[in-house]
Amino acid sequence: MNNTNQTILLEKHLLADYQPGDFFLASPSNTVLGKGVFAQVPRDHTNDNQLKGLANRISDTLINAKLAGHSKPIVVGAVPFDYQNSAQLIIPKHVEISESENIPVENEAPSAAEVSYRIKSVPSLEQYKQGVAKGIAQIKDGNLQKIVLSRSLHLMASQQVNVPALLSSLAQHNHQGYTFAVNLKDEGHKDSHHSPERTLIGASPELLVSKAGPKIVANPLAGSRPRSADPVEDERRAAELLASEKDLHEHAVVVQAVAEALKPYCKTLEVPSQPSIMHTETMWHLSTEIRGEIVNSSTSSFQLASALHPTPAVCGTPTEAARESIYEIEPFDRAFFTGMVGWCDENGDGEWIVTIRCAEIEDCSIKLFAGAGVVGASKPEEELAETSAKFRTVLKAMGIEEERFISNVEE
Repeated sequence: MNNTNQTILLEKHLLADYQPGDFFLASPSNTVLGKGVFAQVPRDHTNDNQLKGLANRISDTLINAKLAGHSKPIVVGAVPFDYQNSAQLIIPKHVEISESENIPVENEAPSAAEVSYRIKSVPSLEQYKQGVAKGIAQIKDGNLQKIVLSRSLHLMASQQVNVPALLSSLAQHNHQGYTFAVNLKDEGHKDSHHSPERTLIGASPELLVSKAGPKIVANPLAGSRPRSADPVEDERRAAELLASEKDLHEHAVVVQAVAEALKPYCKTLEVPSQPSIMHTETMWHLSTEIRGEIVNSSTSSFQLASALHPTPAVCGTPTEAARESIYEIEPFDRAFFTGMVGWCDENGDGEWIVTIRCAEIEDCSIKLFAGAGVVGASKPEEELAETSAKFRTVLKAMGIEEERFISNVEE
């Protein structure tokens, strides 16, 4: 097999072949595994806004790879939340794609008893609630309609994190969503061979946009409740979410923004009038699946994704005002959290996922991220509880029970 060929594999379990440094994305429709680096999409050193012109740089990199002998180049990787930060996008030397697969259990993560963690909340729990209160005040003053405020957990493990085992565990527990791992080490840096692996890993429930020929799909999520182990209580929470005026308003703002961003590219666009409800292992979400057909088939999946990024589901509205308030209120750099992860081929087809329910891992260090949408009717305590529930996706995959996590958080 030529190491530059893209191969369609129907039976092979690509998850078992993943190694740190690879690109991996499993969706309900297919799985993509990229190995090695054939080319890297360059940074624009003349522009502070790295998203501007990025679609053209991706197109140029794909064309150049084809000219250099890559038979079927595909760009994979991650784009950060902040426009000034560089994207991590490459063309792998070798790409394998399989249709949806049954995930094998081959990598066993260490049990919680085998690993100890020092855990710190950034910001502190009280500071996060104060930040939410500031966001609510800005909304009531008329400066914003919505703002998404996030926090981070910094974990230091007693032993190196087994990334393949964690990815396998995430895939096992989130088979209806999008499980991903992206190498964040800059392969073009002169010291890259001596620096440790740094991996963005997660299991997002949210599709930003996908494109196959002229057909596109977007699936914004906004408005959520934590799941309950009690089936009766779990159903009550789902029903409460579907009837919540606050959450329905938050969801409608996101759907409207996504539809308005896609309309200029589409000759047809189907937007359901009411959301449905979907669930992960840890959360209930309000969900709207938007489908359309684009005017120009040469429009790439990345062009569509960048037109949507960031949606009000992860930033707020109006977008720029919300972004500025996030920079003011949040005491840390989101990095790739609330950015996007995905792939785009030479035909423009591809799939881009909102980077949530995720962590950055380097050796023994893990940084987890979670956010909550704040509107005028929000309450700081409830938004804090929502972020804690969203952390459970990665924590559970690591074998950390919620009770242990709460008792070990350092302020």
